[in-house]
Amino acid sequence: MRAIDKAVETTEVSLTVNGAPVTATVSVRRLLVDFIRDDLRLTGTHAGCEHGACGACTILMDGAPVRSCIMLAPQADGSAITTVEGITPANGLSALQQAFKDHHALQCGFCTPGFLLTIIAADPADYPDEDRIREMLSGNLCRCTGYQNIVHAVTAWWGRDRDD
Repeated sequence: MRAIDKAVETTEVSLTVNGAPVTATVSVRRLLVDFIRDDLRLTGTHAGCEHGACGACTILMDGAPVRSCIMLAPQADGSAITTVEGITPANGLSALQQAFKDHHALQCGFCTPGFLLTIIAADPADYPDEDRIREMLSGNLCRCTGYQNIVHAVTAWWGRDRDD
């Protein structure tokens, strides 16, 4: 029988999270979602399916949406990370968050941070109509809303007319 090495390998990571520099020593196997939630206490990033399928763990890394549940924290070394806390003003809601509120685009709210960050990273010019908006949002799952109000919130935030 082979002995199991119980030593945990660690590495130092340096990154920017919501505009603030962060340096930490983490296990080389530490998931980015766990680092964000547990080590940094930024609990707006949710761990849903833990397979990268639901989108609840979506963050922005160097401006692009990524699934933090299928990425290791050391892979983010040198990156700029934005979580939902990073898009929320100190007093109140961002314009996109307000659009979600105004258009009843959330119920339980578990999926909302992933939707918000996916939308923020998108170029509205690439999503000219509701079909393309739905395509953009297809990587984020919601069990409560039925998506129509989410699409309404996006079109309102982008300043587009929509048919009710």
